[in-house]
Amino acid sequence: MVNRDSAKPPWQQLADLLRQQITSGELGPGDRLPSIMKLSEEHKLAPVTVRKAIVQLQREGLVESQTGWGTFVRGR
Repeated sequence: MVNRDSAKPPWQQLADLLRQQITSGELGPGDRLPSIMKLSEEHKLAPVTVRKAIVQLQREGLVESQTGWGTFVRGR
């Protein structure tokens, strides 16, 4: 859950949460992440904040986006 009182920016907190779900196996290779809108509603964040978290995970090679299909966990 994103902590509004944390010194860490919300997008970093969300990226950390999603990263933990991927590394723990809760989200496995090929699994689709919830949509930006769904994550936005679930965590009460602006869509641009959610997008920033996903872009960070893309840079780390953990997820890949497929236009029109969604964002998926990459295989290891």
